[in-house]
Amino acid sequence: MILNLILASNSPRRKYLLGLLGWNFDVVPADVDETVLPGEKPADYVLRLAESKARAVGELLEDNAVIISADTTVVDGNEILGKPIDSDDAARMLHRLRGQTHQVYTGLAVHHPPEVMLTDLGAADVPMRNYTDEELQDYIASGDPLDKAGAYAIQHAGFHPVESLKACYANVVGLPLCHLTRTLKKIDLDPKVNVAEVCQAALGYQCPVHNLILREEL
Repeated sequence: MILNLILASNSPRRKYLLGLLGWNFDVVPADVDETVLPGEKPADYVLRLAESKARAVGELLEDNAVIISADTTVVDGNEILGKPIDSDDAARMLHRLRGQTHQVYTGLAVHHPPEVMLTDLGAADVPMRNYTDEELQDYIASGDPLDKAGAYAIQHAGFHPVESLKACYANVVGLPLCHLTRTLKKIDLDPKVNVAEVCQAALGYQCPVHNLILREEL
């Protein structure tokens, strides 16, 4: 049977990252309620949303589809920092994160309806640099923070908010490819490329953890 690969996200960042694996795929965005449940832990939250997105899209498609979904959130202490509601909210988040280390979690789901639902979790400690108030305001004025969890994009060349990352860069962008690869292999889907090599080349980052992730030791 020929499987149709579906990305349940309209994120240009996730589309770009998935495209690195060498497959053709279609995009079917999922519309789910992203409200955090009372007392819900960040890891549980992103995994629940990833699975909910995959199931929502799965209900629309034939059984020969394999649906990939993801949800990423920024966490500072015990607080989940979602997308800012406006520029003032973005400034609040960026002031809060400046010079500190926070966490980024990405929940993954791979769904082959009706039975198969596999999940995985990427996590990273993210150290932010001490950007100036002027840099912060210029970045907010660009509009880039307004659709990003935590009000920043690690890959933004002009702002460059993160320093000395020692974790999966793609996880912080929104689709940890080594986690995705090891999950897809469980349903006998292997990328057509060396995932670690293409990811590092595309993101310009020497990843210190890709072997550990692919061996399921991290």
